[in-house]
Amino acid sequence: MSAADLPLREELRGIQPYGAPQLDVAVRLNVNENPYPPPAEVVSGAATAVADTVSGLNRYPDRDARELRGDLAGYLAQESGVPLSTDQIWAANGSNEVILQLLQAFGGPGRTALSFAPTYSMYPEYARDTATVWQTAPRTEDFGIDRDVALSAVADHHPSVILLASPNNPTGQAVDLAHVVELHDAASDAIVVVDEAYAEFRREGTPSALTLLERCPRLVVTRTMSKAFAFAGARVGYAAASSAIVDALQVVRLPYHLSAVTQAVARVALAHAEQLLGRVRDLRIERDELVSWLRDQGMTVAPSDANFVLFGVFPDRHAVWQGLLDRGVLIRETGPAGYLRASVGTPTEMAAFRAALTEVWR
Repeated sequence: MSAADLPLREELRGIQPYGAPQLDVAVRLNVNENPYPPPAEVVSGAATAVADTVSGLNRYPDRDARELRGDLAGYLAQESGVPLSTDQIWAANGSNEVILQLLQAFGGPGRTALSFAPTYSMYPEYARDTATVWQTAPRTEDFGIDRDVALSAVADHHPSVILLASPNNPTGQAVDLAHVVELHDAASDAIVVVDEAYAEFRREGTPSALTLLERCPRLVVTRTMSKAFAFAGARVGYAAASSAIVDALQVVRLPYHLSAVTQAVARVALAHAEQLLGRVRDLRIERDELVSWLRDQGMTVAPSDANFVLFGVFPDRHAVWQGLLDRGVLIRETGPAGYLRASVGTPTEMAAFRAALTEVWR
């Protein structure tokens, strides 16, 4: 039997699964991972926690992950200065699952999700998978959000969910919080999701949307431990919102969706947040140096509050991407036409990237 013989939903026929290339190369800068592995004390603590947890794997985990959610609330209060209760936090398998759950709860047939393109390429897939209508409005030439265009899109599409990546992926810049407030107030029936997957990398003085939670009752701020915490393999994402929104997410979540092992190692990482986030400062410096270097080469570079940089503009970006790959450097061919995106790596990795790009570009 071939795929064509299966009773697949028509809108899924011919669709390729999402995913960046997974290639064995010397320098991998294509999926915005933290290049620094967890330090020894985190590895040791996680190993002990896993050993303790394994002895009870005959039992289901805490399906509400309350201890983890409490730790996450404590971390966000320290990181952003916003006090939150356990009931205002939700956790799942990566922020991907959190956003999918948001569309399961607040999207669906006859409802619309709105965002501003270019943005994270998984958003339309979440909409497709939940039978939610997907609409976008264009960003400005410098990848910002135009107030009038945004408000017009809300009036035209009457969205149930608005998705705002901040920092935006793949372009890198944070969203002006004034736009978040205006969209929240204009879309009086919509859930507004600010996806802060890269928030810890934001430039000095850039506030988090967490500061708007009290002002905006239909706001959800999503985060992940994959990036700043160097925990991509653990798959832990979370959201901060009103307790009413968190209650709604619990209606659509799968039973025991977050394993006992995942919960245990995530709590260890949060207990060592200061050590893990120490590398974030190093990556910010590397990012800013990369932006300056690319601009010195005469390239157009989007301002970045993330751990990646979007740059171009290339007449044949695939040829540049392939030339880098031929030299052992893997980056991402994504975003607007002519642009490429590179994650920020270690000093050694960034030196290899600059050397390879110089050869290809010249």
